[in-house]
Amino acid sequence: MTAATLDAFLNSYIGHGDSLRPAVAATIHQLAEAAVKIRHVINQGVLGAAFAGTRGANTDGDIQKDLDVFADDIFLDAMRHAPVAFYASEELDQPVLLNKDAPLAVAIDPLDGSSNIDTNVSIGTIFSLLPATGAPDANPAAPFLQAGTNQLGAGFFIYGPQLALVLSLGSGTHVFVLSARLGAFVQAYESRIIPERTQEFAINAANYRHWDEAVRLYVDDCLKGSEGPRERDFNMRWIASLVADCYRILIRGGVFLYPGDSRKGYHQGRLRLVYEANPIAYLVEQAGGAATDTVNRILEIEPEGLHQRIPVVFGSSREVNRIARYHTEPSSIGERAPLFGNRGLFRA
Repeated sequence: MTAATLDAFLNSYIGHGDSLRPAVAATIHQLAEAAVKIRHVINQGVLGAAFAGTRGANTDGDIQKDLDVFADDIFLDAMRHAPVAFYASEELDQPVLLNKDAPLAVAIDPLDGSSNIDTNVSIGTIFSLLPATGAPDANPAAPFLQAGTNQLGAGFFIYGPQLALVLSLGSGTHVFVLSARLGAFVQAYESRIIPERTQEFAINAANYRHWDEAVRLYVDDCLKGSEGPRERDFNMRWIASLVADCYRILIRGGVFLYPGDSRKGYHQGRLRLVYEANPIAYLVEQAGGAATDTVNRILEIEPEGLHQRIPVVFGSSREVNRIARYHTEPSSIGERAPLFGNRGLFRA
């Protein structure tokens, strides 16, 4: 049986729904064309004109690479040719008005994981599609201050060994890979399902001393393996590229943690709710997983600002729920007795 192309998938999607679906499909087409252009530049590596050079900090205080700006320009231009009213990006302080009569708003992280550019690690583009509602004349960010449950679709491109598109339009999470032979994205996985259980977690353990007690205890219990309260061995992974960590979890399961911590500027986490956490949470939930801010469901949180940061936990649902219990009701975790009397492996 021949795998479906992205075009065929989108044509089927258009034929089974409301009047916004053609606009969503047209926007996905434009995003995919832009991603191919970005891939060509990334493939040039250090030989390319816009690769790993640094420009300083962006409006949100993060170090900005040349390729960050290049990618943002490419996607912004692509959205000028799509039915998109507003474009919001990590690289821009305020949204851009493209066509006030268009039905969609697009929020995007043009180049996730850009700190990995010069180390040849997979990087990506994360996007969220929303209805262009609100009062943009009074507040141009208004269309983006909707809970993630209002998303019409979400996805990310990952520039790795293959150029892949992970996409959900509200009916499962699907993976498409660019075929050089066909010159088109071809469906590689249909309706991915993240296993409920896992023995693999992803977190930056270098920040252990800055975490709150609940996160430290969770990691301690995992690292104690089969001899500890979890009674099984865990693997730990950390790529420092959100799309790469998410892709791995979608393919083989696992849980990802980027909690807030005690460092200056990290109390509310570092990932952005609107254009990172919401689209990732949407994809993960559509694949049967869960996503929280350690306690609350991410998709139900109403953003207070375009660049709002948030702690993020996502992946296998049972593990995500367990992490929430470490924060809210630790005494209910029966195998820990007593929970807070247990010293961790990283502590003397």
